[in-house]
Amino acid sequence: MAFSISLTEGAALLVSLVTKSVLNHFHFHQPVHSVRFSPDGRKFVVCKGSVALLYHAPGKKREYNAFVLDKTFYGPYDETSCIDWTDDSKCFAVGSKDMSTWVFGAERWQNLIYYSLGGHKDAITSCFFEENSLDLYTLSVDATLCTWQCDTELAGLIPRHESKKCREMDNTEADEGQNDEVRGLANPSPEEKTGRVQYKKTGRHFFNKEGDFTNLTSAAFHKKLHLLVTGFASGIFHIHEVPELSLIHSLSISDQKISSITINNTGEWIAFGCSGLGQLLVWEWQSESYVLKQQGHFNNMVSLSYSPDGQHIVTGGEDGKVKVWDTNSGFCFVTFTDHTSCITAVTFTTSGQVVLSASLDGTVRAFSLLRYRNFRTFTSPRPTQFSCLAVDGSGDIVCAGAQDSYEVYVWSMQTGKLLDVLAGHTGPISSVAFNPWRSVLATASWDKTVQLWDMADSWRTTETLNLNSDVMAVVFRPDGKELAVASLDGQITFWDPEKGNQSGSIEGRHDLQMGRKELDKVTAKHSSKGKTFTTLCYSADGRALLAGGLSRFVCIYHVEEQILAKKFEISCNHSLDAMERSSPFSFLSFLCNTPAAYAAVPLPFATFCQRSPPFYTSSCSVPLFFLPHPAGISSLLCRSAAFLFFAAPAAFLSSLPLLRSSLLCRLLPRSSFLCRSCRVPLFFAAPAAFLSSLPLLPRSSLLCRSCRVPLFFAAPAAFLSSLPLLPRSSLLCRPCRVPLFFAAPAAFLSSLPLLPRSSVLCRSCRLHCDWNRYNLKFALCLSRQRGAKRAAEESVHDSESDIVS
Repeated sequence: MAFSISLTEGAALLVSLVTKSVLNHFHFHQPVHSVRFSPDGRKFVVCKGSVALLYHAPGKKREYNAFVLDKTFYGPYDETSCIDWTDDSKCFAVGSKDMSTWVFGAERWQNLIYYSLGGHKDAITSCFFEENSLDLYTLSVDATLCTWQCDTELAGLIPRHESKKCREMDNTEADEGQNDEVRGLANPSPEEKTGRVQYKKTGRHFFNKEGDFTNLTSAAFHKKLHLLVTGFASGIFHIHEVPELSLIHSLSISDQKISSITINNTGEWIAFGCSGLGQLLVWEWQSESYVLKQQGHFNNMVSLSYSPDGQHIVTGGEDGKVKVWDTNSGFCFVTFTDHTSCITAVTFTTSGQVVLSASLDGTVRAFSLLRYRNFRTFTSPRPTQFSCLAVDGSGDIVCAGAQDSYEVYVWSMQTGKLLDVLAGHTGPISSVAFNPWRSVLATASWDKTVQLWDMADSWRTTETLNLNSDVMAVVFRPDGKELAVASLDGQITFWDPEKGNQSGSIEGRHDLQMGRKELDKVTAKHSSKGKTFTTLCYSADGRALLAGGLSRFVCIYHVEEQILAKKFEISCNHSLDAMERSSPFSFLSFLCNTPAAYAAVPLPFATFCQRSPPFYTSSCSVPLFFLPHPAGISSLLCRSAAFLFFAAPAAFLSSLPLLRSSLLCRLLPRSSFLCRSCRVPLFFAAPAAFLSSLPLLPRSSLLCRSCRVPLFFAAPAAFLSSLPLLPRSSLLCRPCRVPLFFAAPAAFLSSLPLLPRSSVLCRSCRLHCDWNRYNLKFALCLSRQRGAKRAAEESVHDSESDIVS
C-alpha cells in the first residue's frame, strides 16, 4: 500500500499498489508539513500546524476507518517541520520553527512523556536519532548542528502500565473513544523533572563559518554509517561523519536550493532533489560519480512529438531546451541547449534519427540522435520569430512559419539553404502541416485563411480556404484526404483538400468548459467565448479527432458523426486557477494597501518574470500540442507543467478476434480450409503455432480466391512492397496479388515504421472477421437444423414402415 498526502490542502489517499485503486480518503483540514512511518510500520506521525498526530497505520484487516487517531501531542508554539523515529518505534522527535525540538514517547512511559530541546537561533530543519539510542542530532536553517546525549538507554524506558488503577483508567478512556492528549511545557517544574529522562548538549558545530554559502535547506542521516548529508540553498551539499563532523566530500550540483535528500539502505547512493529546476540526482559518494541525472523543463512545456517507432518523445519548453525521452524507462537521455529563447515547435523526421525544433530566437535547428549534436541551423534572411514547424515525408523539405513577417520559409535538409519564401498571408502564421501522401503544404494564419501549396510544382498556391475567424491549428488526416481546421470562434471544420469544399463542422466552444479565474471581471459563461482549441490531432485510423486548448478538458470527437464522443479532465489540482467555484468576494483578496504588495505585481505582458504567489496563480491548459502513438495504442498530451502519457489496456493485436493456436493445429492438417466466400482472409495474424504448421500444407490450400481488398489498403505501394514475406506461408489474394498474411506477430511488431498503417489494416479487417464469423455460425446452425430435420424425417419414415410391416 502507498500513502499519499497533499501538502497544501491536507488531503490523504490510501492507495493499493496491487490493484492500483484508492482504498480510503482522509482530510486533515490543514496543510501537512511532514509525515513519517515508524520503523515497525504500525504507526505514523503527521505534523500539521503546531500539533503532532499519532495514527495507527492501516493493516490487512478491513476497517471502516483506516486512519485511527491514537494520540495528539502539543508543545511547539510554531509550525512543526520534521520528524524522526527511534529504531524500536518507542519514541519520536519533532522539530519546529520556534527553534525547539521535542521528544515524545509513542507509548506510555513513566520516565519519558515529553522533553523540549533548545540551543538554536533559527528554525529547525532536521532532527535525527542515533542507532538504537535516544541520542539526538538537530539542525537549523542557519547551518548549525547540535549534538544531544541522553542519560537513558532505550531499554531503560519504564512502562507506565504498572498499577491496576492506571490500567482501569486507560481501559475506560478507550471504551469511551477518547484520544489521549499530551501537552508539553517548555519549562517544566522541578517536580516533573525528577525521575525523568534528561538530555545534555555535548557539541555544537557551525557549517557556515566562512559565509560562502547560504541557509541549510535539507539533510539526511544514515544511522549505521554515521553519515550526515546536508544540502544548502546555493546548491552545495556536504558529506560529514558524525559526531566528529569530519568532512568527507563537498560538491556543488546546481545553482538552486537542494530541497530534498535521501540515502539508500546500504549508504552507497545519495539522491538529491531540486524543486526549482525539477532536477533529480543520484550520487555515489565513494566513487564520486553520477548514477542518475534527470532534469525536467524549468518553465512550461509548449510542444512535443512522438518518434515514428514510438520509442522516443521530444519535448520543447519555454526554457529554450529540447529534451528527448525514452518511453520505456521515462528518462531523458539527451538535452539540447542550443536555442536562446522559447521553443515553439518540435518534430521528428520519418527516419526517427533527426529532431527539428523552432524557436523565438529566429532559428530552426536540426539535431542528430546518432551523434547528439546540432548539425543544421536554418535561419531567415532577416531576423524573425518562428511559431510553427513541419517536415515532409521524405525528410528533405523543412518549413517554418513566422509570426511577425507573415511568411513561410522553406529550407533543404541536405544543403541547409533557403529554397523559397512563401508569401500570401496577411497575419501571423499559426500552424503548418504536410500531407502524408502528397507534396502539399497547408498553412494557417490569423488572417482567417488556410492556404494549400503544391510543393512539387514551384510552390504555387492550389487552394485558399476562407473561414469566419482566425485559424489556430490545422492537421491532415492520416490518409491525406481530409483537413481539420480549428478557428478562434471555437469551431472545428473539415475540408476536402483536393476539391477545396467544406465537408463538415463541429461547434466545440461549449465543450471547453473553462472556469472563471480570480482576476476575471466577467463570468465563466462570457469568458469562455474567447477560448478556443489550439491543437488538433487525428487518431491512427482517422475516425476520431482529439482537440485541446485553453481548458482542463480534452475532447474526442467522432469525425464521421461529428459529435462529441468523450471528454476527460486532465487535472483536478485545485491550487490552479479557474479550477474551483469562486465566491463573489474573491477579488478582494488582491486589494492590498501596502507599497510592497504593489511592487510585487508583475509588468503587463511579462511572461518570464518572477511572480509572487499571492498575485499570480497558474491555470491548467493544453497549450500547444498532443498526438497519438504511431500504432494507435497510446497517446501523449502536453499540459502546461508536464506531459501526460495515456496507454491502451492492451496492444491492438490482442484485441483482434483470432482463433486459438490449438484449434488451428487440429483443423488445418485435416482439411484444405479453402475460404471461397470471405471478403478478407479470416487468419491474417495467427499465433506462432499456426505458423509452424503452414510449411506442411500445400500452397493451393492457402489461397483466398474471391478476396476483395478495399482500395485504401492496396493504394500505398511502398507499404505493400516493404512487407516481409515468409517462404511458403504468404496468403495471396489472386485478383490484386496483395500479400496479407506476411509474417508472424513478432516480425509484424518489429516493422515499427509500418505500425500506423498496419493498425488501420487490422482494425478494418476486424469488421470483416466479425462478418465471416457470423456467416460461419449461421451456416453451422443451419446445418444442425437440417440435420435434426433429416433425422426426424428418417425416424418418422422408420415408424411408418414398422406399422405397415
